[in-house]
Amino acid sequence: MITGMFYVTTWPSEHPPSKEEIVEMAADCQGLITLLSDTIDADMITNLPNLKVITQYAVGYDNIDVKEATRRGIIVTNTPGVLTETTADLTWSLIMATARRIVEADRYIRKGNWNVAWGPQLLLGADIYDATLGIIGMGRIGKAVARRAQGFNMRVLFHSRSHNESIAALEELVGAQSTSLDTLLRESDIVSLHVPLTSATIHLIGEKELGIMKKGSILVNTSRGQVVDQDALYRALTSGHLGGAGLDVFTEEPIPKDSPLIGLPNVVLVPHIGSASKNTRATMATMCAKNIIAALNGERPPNIVNPEVL
Repeated sequence: MITGMFYVTTWPSEHPPSKEEIVEMAADCQGLITLLSDTIDADMITNLPNLKVITQYAVGYDNIDVKEATRRGIIVTNTPGVLTETTADLTWSLIMATARRIVEADRYIRKGNWNVAWGPQLLLGADIYDATLGIIGMGRIGKAVARRAQGFNMRVLFHSRSHNESIAALEELVGAQSTSLDTLLRESDIVSLHVPLTSATIHLIGEKELGIMKKGSILVNTSRGQVVDQDALYRALTSGHLGGAGLDVFTEEPIPKDSPLIGLPNVVLVPHIGSASKNTRATMATMCAKNIIAALNGERPPNIVNPEVL
């Protein structure tokens, strides 16, 4: 396909291309637009000698070897900011659906099990209003989740590696309290994860951390699947220690069809749709286009990840 500025080749399938297919299709390309499902490692970068810019259609870019790209003088960009509110909305959807057992209730009706109009013990869930919300990672999305907690009169605890002016303002606005990870886990009714995937955050929530959490509490993850030890989470859910979990991300994506999590009634599962609103995805696409056009025109892209490459 020829656009007004470039020759453009697009992958025709919803299923992600293999590394070999990416290399074959992009062999002569100077720019590459990637998804989270595309692994752009050092070997692939080596096999794309004409590459000048990698434009990630997401805010996270842990699928890209940025260090190797920088070493080879390749610009890497992403789409930050635009998906903040949309992902915060999805986080709250998971909080509410998990706490109030919405998916279970929907299935209950569809299976024809609703035989009594009202029962005092029917599908009892957890209160959100006046509960304690623990937020791990107080970046853009974490802050947006905290702001929404005002409407539920929640006590907000957070644990973050940084503490800047915007976090201080949020503390004043919603009364959020900075605390240690252990204290947050011990005192929160709902724990929501909003950290990037790094070597320090892999299995940040494991057996020990899940054991510290309140009995009956809820874990929500819209960050990255590898942040949670998924096997330990399964054990915490089946033992009755955790009340439920709302998951948008998984260790392996798509989640295997035989994953034991799928069979648990107290887990709400959605297929990595944190940014999946029509407006947000369209804006992300526009940001990708602006990033790649700027880079290939020799200009500084608006959302460069590795500015040292310039």
